[in-house]
Amino acid sequence: MATPSEKNFQDYKKAEKKAMELLAEMKAVSPKKNDIELSLLVAIFELHKRELPAANIAKIIQGHLNELVPFYSRGPEGN
Repeated sequence: MATPSEKNFQDYKKAEKKAMELLAEMKAVSPKKNDIELSLLVAIFELHKRELPAANIAKIIQGHLNELVPFYSRGPEGN
């Protein structure tokens, strides 16, 4: 049986897989990376807009970026 931490990670991996599927669909709709980037950011704001002010949502995004940058800075062989 999975621990709560393992279950959280499994849930995250399911969501990540779905996000990658959506990204593939978005690439088929628009070749413009800027369109895709902005629409993904809008989705994050929409996810939180009824509970948090925009500035707090931006802080959430920045916090996630701070966590991801070191991972993606290792280069393709490390990811």
